[in-house]
This record gives sequence, C-alpha cells and structure tokens, in this order.
Amino acid sequence: MDQLVKRQRSRSDRRSISGFVVVITMTVLVCAGLAVDGARIVGGKVSAADHAANAARAGAQELTALHNGAPVIDPARARRTAESYLATHGLSGSVSATPQRVTVTVRITVNMTLLRLAGVPSKSVTATRSSAPIS
Repeated sequence: MDQLVKRQRSRSDRRSISGFVVVITMTVLVCAGLAVDGARIVGGKVSAADHAANAARAGAQELTALHNGAPVIDPARARRTAESYLATHGLSGSVSATPQRVTVTVRITVNMTLLRLAGVPSKSVTATRSSAPIS
C-alpha cells in the first residue's frame, strides 16, 4: 500500500512547480533589472551632466568685453550658443545666461530593458551645470 501512495505522489509532483521557485525567480529577475537598468540610469545622468557642462562652457565663451580684466558674457549670444550645442546633439533642456554665468539643464530619457517587464518603460534624468569665464 505504501508503495502505491509513493508512486502516486511522485507522479503528481513531477509536473508541478513550487511557489518558492517562482518567487525566487522573480526576485532574481527584479534584482538583475535593478542592476542593469540602474547602471543605464547612472550612465544617462553622467551623459546629461557632461553635455550640460559642455553647453554651458560653450555659452560662457561668448564674451562682449574684458573691462579691467573682468570678462563679461553676452547673455543673448551665450544662450543661442548653448541652445545650438543642445540642438546639434539632439538634446532637450533649458539655458539661462547672465553677464557673469551660463547655466544649462539637460533632460535625457533612458529606456529600460529588464524593468520594462515590471512596468517601468523609461526613466527621465536631468543634470544642471554652470560655467563662468575666468580672468
């Protein structure tokens, strides 16, 4: 009798999957998604910061005069130059300029790979950098 019960149990367990295996598998996938897509987000943030700094530096080179050794930025030209840099690289952002400083904010959308399966299709990252001429 014991032999018959053991055979029936082993047959019924052959094609079943335990809930524990499902939970562990999902946990591993989510952790992998966080690692992979987290690295993509960090890379997007670094790229946005790099482009914001470059656009701000380009704008800060638009000087009008060097009165008494103090450089003065032409705000209108600086804004156009920084916006042109962003447009050339296909980026969206905002630019503000004063006679002393150019500030650029860049927004980049990073598409998710594994986290897309969890319902997160993309993440937007921003970075703001400023530049001023030095004498």
